Amino acid sequence: MKKKQIAVFGSTGSIGKQTLQVIEANKDIYEAYTLTANKNWELLVEQARKFNPDNVVIADKALYGKVKEALADKPVKVYAGEDAIAQIAESTETDIAVIALVGFAGLRPTIHALQSGKTIALANKETLVVAGELVNRLVEKHKSPILPVDSEHSAIFQCIAGEGNNRIEKILLTASGGPFLHKSYEQLAKVTKDEALRHPNWKMGAKITIDSASMMNKGFEVIEAKWLFGVDLDKIEVVVHPQSIIHSMVQFADGAVKAQLGVPDMRIPIQYALSYPHRLQSDFERLDFFKCGSLTFEQPDMRRFRNLSFAFEASRKGGNMPCILNAANEVAVNAFLHDEIGFLQMSEVIETAMQTSPFIAAPTLEDFFDTDKETRLLTKELINKKN
Repeated sequence: MKKKQIAVFGSTGSIGKQTLQVIEANKDIYEAYTLTANKNWELLVEQARKFNPDNVVIADKALYGKVKEALADKPVKVYAGEDAIAQIAESTETDIAVIALVGFAGLRPTIHALQSGKTIALANKETLVVAGELVNRLVEKHKSPILPVDSEHSAIFQCIAGEGNNRIEKILLTASGGPFLHKSYEQLAKVTKDEALRHPNWKMGAKITIDSASMMNKGFEVIEAKWLFGVDLDKIEVVVHPQSIIHSMVQFADGAVKAQLGVPDMRIPIQYALSYPHRLQSDFERLDFFKCGSLTFEQPDMRRFRNLSFAFEASRKGGNMPCILNAANEVAVNAFLHDEIGFLQMSEVIETAMQTSPFIAAPTLEDFFDTDKETRLLTKELINKKN
């Protein structure tokens, strides 16, 4: 049987590295065809030497020479730049494109991969947050399936498998609540980035970990669920579940609720996306009900975690507002990670950016790129004024 060729966009990040673990554990089924990285050229080279892909791409053109020289003894093609990443996404040799890039950077390669009819294993939620309607049109036009990799959306996907046209009454999107779930508003004003980066359940990259702490990540997942599963926003409910055992649930028209459970391990949804509709044997940790203890649930507090309410607001308004939300958040998170603003100030600059950035009701793809650029500049100005 011909092995499936996998392109891993963002192979040096948390999801990318775990995707390669899945590929390595199933060498008889999968091969890494393309690996890409932003700046982490040393790890990219290490991965290329181990997995022998057809090609690698380093987004930072200034690092091309280092990657090229380090792989000179290998028959691996080396490319550089964001244009090269987009072009590689259209490769006819690739069966599945794993989009594990962080932030807005995932949009362009996803669109190119969709246009070439590939199966998309999507771990980049910002793609659907920013341009969900446009992406869904491409899915329909090119018959390119999107298989969710996020643990919550994979859980929903698994819950509706085999349900056919049975009506979904409600999607129950679970959230851990992050490290600050029960801190007061006054306490949140004093938290540090080191505290925010200590997620109680998941090991993730810095950006998504901060998003989890502010609950922006859950807001993005709400918007993503709307586009992935074709449900109205008022049919998506966020449920705080600190143990992260139930990854999400679906309630159907008859009142029945289906849930997908498991230990917090991203390799499980990654492998399911690669193998769908089949389930492969794995040695991943199993859920032990006698050890996991009590499972608890509570409502999210949108007064303390305002980013979650911003996501609902942006999705209801539509147009380029989710794009504005995402761009402002990316800049705000980066500023927080560099000690330029406090935890609560992230929400303040995001709110101002949403109020002052030009709104476009029916944006084109070019409008999204322009909005992203302009919002980033505006948000940086807002942050500079706070310093």
